[in-house]
Amino acid sequence: MTLYAAYGTNLDPARMRERCPHSPFQATGWLRGWRLTFGGEDLGWDGAMATIVEDPLDQVFVAVYDVTRPDEAQLDEWESADTGLFRKTKVRVDTLNGQVVAWAYVLDAYEGGLPSASYLGVLADAAEAADAPDDYVARLRRRPCRSTGL
Repeated sequence: MTLYAAYGTNLDPARMRERCPHSPFQATGWLRGWRLTFGGEDLGWDGAMATIVEDPLDQVFVAVYDVTRPDEAQLDEWESADTGLFRKTKVRVDTLNGQVVAWAYVLDAYEGGLPSASYLGVLADAAEAADAPDDYVARLRRRPCRSTGL
Protein backbone atom coordinates (compact mmCIF):
# COMPACT_ATOMS: atom_id res chain seq x y z
CA MET A 1 0.00 0.00 0.00
CA THR A 2 1.10 3.56 -0.65
CA LEU A 3 -0.04 6.93 0.69
CA TYR A 4 -2.06 9.24 -1.55
CA ALA A 5 -2.76 12.93 -0.84
CA ALA A 6 -6.18 13.96 -2.18
CA TYR A 7 -6.71 17.70 -2.67
CA GLY A 8 -9.56 18.06 -5.19
CA THR A 9 -12.86 16.26 -5.54
CA ASN A 10 -11.24 13.18 -3.96
CA LEU A 11 -11.27 15.02 -0.64
CA ASP A 12 -14.86 13.78 -0.38
CA PRO A 13 -14.77 10.61 1.78
CA ALA A 14 -17.83 9.15 0.01
CA ARG A 15 -16.17 9.60 -3.39
CA MET A 16 -13.00 7.90 -2.17
CA ARG A 17 -14.97 4.98 -0.68
CA GLU A 18 -16.55 4.52 -4.12
CA ARG A 19 -13.34 4.89 -6.10
CA CYS A 20 -10.97 3.12 -3.70
CA PRO A 21 -13.05 0.78 -1.52
CA HIS A 22 -10.02 -1.07 -0.10
CA SER A 23 -8.00 2.01 0.80
CA PRO A 24 -8.49 3.40 4.31
CA PHE A 25 -8.43 7.06 5.26
CA GLN A 26 -5.35 7.90 7.34
CA ALA A 27 -5.36 11.61 8.19
CA THR A 28 -5.88 15.13 6.98
CA GLY A 29 -3.05 17.58 6.66
CA TRP A 30 -1.40 20.30 4.65
CA LEU A 31 0.90 20.44 1.65
CA ARG A 32 3.06 23.35 2.73
CA GLY A 33 4.85 25.05 -0.12
CA TRP A 34 2.12 24.18 -2.64
CA ARG A 35 -0.83 26.14 -4.04
CA LEU A 36 -4.16 24.93 -5.39
CA THR A 37 -4.70 26.30 -8.87
CA PHE A 38 -6.37 25.41 -12.16
CA GLY A 39 -5.16 24.60 -15.62
CA GLY A 40 -5.80 22.70 -18.80
CA GLU A 41 -8.91 24.69 -19.62
CA ASP A 42 -8.71 23.46 -23.22
CA LEU A 43 -8.38 19.82 -22.04
CA GLY A 44 -11.29 19.65 -19.59
CA TRP A 45 -14.91 19.16 -20.50
CA ASP A 46 -16.09 21.82 -18.05
CA GLY A 47 -13.37 24.45 -17.85
CA ALA A 48 -10.03 24.34 -16.06
CA MET A 49 -9.18 21.46 -13.75
CA ALA A 50 -7.73 21.54 -10.24
CA THR A 51 -4.04 20.95 -9.79
CA ILE A 52 -1.24 21.93 -7.44
CA VAL A 53 1.93 23.90 -8.11
CA GLU A 54 4.86 24.64 -5.86
CA ASP A 55 4.57 27.97 -4.05
CA PRO A 56 6.68 28.62 -0.94
CA LEU A 57 4.08 31.01 0.51
CA ASP A 58 0.98 28.81 0.30
CA GLN A 59 -0.50 25.51 1.44
CA VAL A 60 -3.17 23.06 0.30
CA PHE A 61 -5.51 21.04 2.51
CA VAL A 62 -5.37 17.28 1.78
CA ALA A 63 -6.79 13.96 2.94
CA VAL A 64 -4.31 11.08 3.09
CA TYR A 65 -5.36 7.57 2.11
CA ASP A 66 -3.41 4.30 2.26
CA VAL A 67 -4.13 3.08 -1.27
CA THR A 68 -3.89 -0.56 -2.37
CA ARG A 69 -2.32 -1.33 -5.77
CA PRO A 70 -5.66 -2.36 -7.35
CA ASP A 71 -7.34 0.81 -6.03
CA GLU A 72 -4.41 2.89 -7.28
CA ALA A 73 -4.86 1.49 -10.78
CA GLN A 74 -8.60 2.28 -10.62
CA LEU A 75 -7.91 5.80 -9.35
CA ASP A 76 -5.39 6.34 -12.16
CA GLU A 77 -8.22 5.60 -14.60
CA TRP A 78 -10.60 7.99 -12.84
CA GLU A 79 -7.98 10.74 -12.90
CA SER A 80 -6.85 10.00 -16.49
CA ALA A 81 -3.29 9.43 -15.27
CA ASP A 82 -3.12 6.48 -17.64
CA THR A 83 -3.59 8.93 -20.55
CA GLY A 84 -0.92 11.38 -19.37
CA LEU A 85 -3.40 14.11 -18.39
CA PHE A 86 -2.17 13.93 -14.80
CA ARG A 87 1.15 12.65 -13.50
CA LYS A 88 2.06 11.56 -10.00
CA THR A 89 4.51 13.42 -7.84
CA LYS A 90 5.73 12.81 -4.31
CA VAL A 91 4.80 15.39 -1.71
CA ARG A 92 5.35 15.85 2.01
CA VAL A 93 2.18 16.18 4.05
CA ASP A 94 2.14 17.76 7.50
CA THR A 95 -0.40 15.87 9.65
CA LEU A 96 -1.15 16.07 13.36
CA ASN A 97 0.96 12.92 13.77
CA GLY A 98 3.96 14.27 11.89
CA GLN A 99 5.11 14.48 8.32
CA VAL A 100 4.43 11.71 5.78
CA VAL A 101 5.46 11.24 2.16
CA ALA A 102 2.58 10.62 -0.25
CA TRP A 103 1.87 10.99 -3.93
CA ALA A 104 -0.54 13.42 -5.52
CA TYR A 105 -1.81 13.97 -9.04
CA VAL A 106 -0.46 17.04 -10.85
CA LEU A 107 -2.00 18.23 -14.09
CA ASP A 108 0.43 17.96 -16.98
CA ALA A 109 -0.70 21.23 -18.59
CA TYR A 110 -0.12 24.93 -18.22
CA GLU A 111 -1.62 26.78 -15.29
CA GLY A 112 -4.43 29.14 -16.19
CA GLY A 113 -8.09 29.31 -17.05
CA LEU A 114 -11.18 29.23 -14.91
CA PRO A 115 -13.05 26.23 -13.55
CA SER A 116 -16.80 26.09 -14.00
CA ALA A 117 -18.98 27.26 -11.13
CA SER A 118 -20.38 23.74 -10.74
CA TYR A 119 -16.90 22.15 -10.57
CA LEU A 120 -15.73 24.72 -8.04
CA GLY A 121 -18.85 23.96 -5.98
CA VAL A 122 -18.03 20.24 -6.02
CA LEU A 123 -14.46 21.03 -4.87
CA ALA A 124 -15.71 23.19 -2.00
CA ASP A 125 -18.28 20.56 -0.98
CA ALA A 126 -15.55 17.89 -1.02
CA ALA A 127 -13.29 20.03 1.18
CA GLU A 128 -16.16 20.63 3.56
CA ALA A 129 -16.94 16.88 3.71
CA ALA A 130 -13.27 16.25 4.60
CA ASP A 131 -13.53 18.73 7.50
CA ALA A 132 -11.30 21.36 5.94
CA PRO A 133 -11.19 24.57 7.95
CA ASP A 134 -14.10 26.93 7.29
CA ASP A 135 -11.83 29.69 5.94
CA TYR A 136 -10.29 27.27 3.40
CA VAL A 137 -13.74 26.20 2.17
CA ALA A 138 -14.88 29.83 2.03
CA ARG A 139 -11.85 30.78 -0.10
CA LEU A 140 -12.71 27.96 -2.51
CA ARG A 141 -16.29 29.18 -2.80
CA ARG A 142 -15.10 32.75 -3.52
CA ARG A 143 -12.64 31.83 -6.28
CA PRO A 144 -13.26 33.23 -9.75
CA CYS A 145 -15.07 30.80 -12.03
CA ARG A 146 -17.04 30.46 -15.23
CA SER A 147 -20.72 31.06 -14.67
CA THR A 148 -21.64 28.29 -17.12
CA GLY A 149 -19.95 25.19 -18.49
CA LEU A 150 -18.35 25.07 -21.91
